[in-house]
Amino acid sequence: MTKHTAGIHHITAFVRNPQDTVDFYAGVLGLRLIKQTINFDAPEVYHLYLGNELGSPGTIITFFPWAHSRKGRIGGGQVGITTYVVPAGTLDFWAERLRKFAIAFERTERFGEAYLQFEDKDGLKLEIVAREEGPQSQWSFGGVPAEKAVKGFGGAILYSTAPARTAHLLEHVMGLSRVGQEGAYTRFKSTGDLGNVIDLNVTPMGYGIGGSGTVHHIAWRAQDDADHAQWRSHVEQNGFQPTPIVDRQYFNAIYFREEGGILFEIATDPPGFARDEEPEHLGEKLMLPAWFEANRPQIVENLEPFEVRVLKEDQ
Repeated sequence: MTKHTAGIHHITAFVRNPQDTVDFYAGVLGLRLIKQTINFDAPEVYHLYLGNELGSPGTIITFFPWAHSRKGRIGGGQVGITTYVVPAGTLDFWAERLRKFAIAFERTERFGEAYLQFEDKDGLKLEIVAREEGPQSQWSFGGVPAEKAVKGFGGAILYSTAPARTAHLLEHVMGLSRVGQEGAYTRFKSTGDLGNVIDLNVTPMGYGIGGSGTVHHIAWRAQDDADHAQWRSHVEQNGFQPTPIVDRQYFNAIYFREEGGILFEIATDPPGFARDEEPEHLGEKLMLPAWFEANRPQIVENLEPFEVRVLKEDQ
């Protein structure tokens, strides 16, 4: 069986404070909060989703904010840097915006592309690259107009404890094409136009430690439920041990850990985030799956309130 993922579906990270997180990703980066729910496996913790206007696959970053989370250490077995893509010609706008918010950044270059690298409030490593490909976001917020808004993910840099094995998986199991090597990185590309460029650090790295400021997992796209079932068989036939299919309400998911230590998920594109909210009201209130509704009062009591707000620098 030959399979090819279109690219990244979403990336999920640990943070500490929901207000700080929403201020950074909505207030500074201009993303839309498209869903506020809970971690289905730990209902005392939010699960926040931010992306483009509809939370399209390839645009979604999700967070588990937990005040008592230990500080993580980025290393092998993790996404090292999450890459965002913006429209061509807007990198200077984003450099000025980072300065405006006193966010330190570094300009760097990789495979002939210019990047702005910086960190969020928890130390999660991010970068911005400008490209022509990928649909324009229709969302504007604060000081970020739609024509300069983040389109979604450009991709990610992966840190592996066994990069040769991770490279084999990316190419021969996930179906990405090997583009080339430059310095410390091998570049792979998927078939989609967002979340499609993966740079793998070719140097084996010691294991990182999960905690705030680190990525928990990277999720890849499956077209629909039928394709998802094929992906599960495909992964299993290639010697990995995927979980059973899990209902995450807005997509179905399977998980497995690749040989370099990175937790991979494969998630379905449908049904999407408008299944329980109107598109124009996404993210405005706490949504719970049916099996938690009876416990809503206790759940809400344990969650720290936050709001999506325009920050003072944009007022």
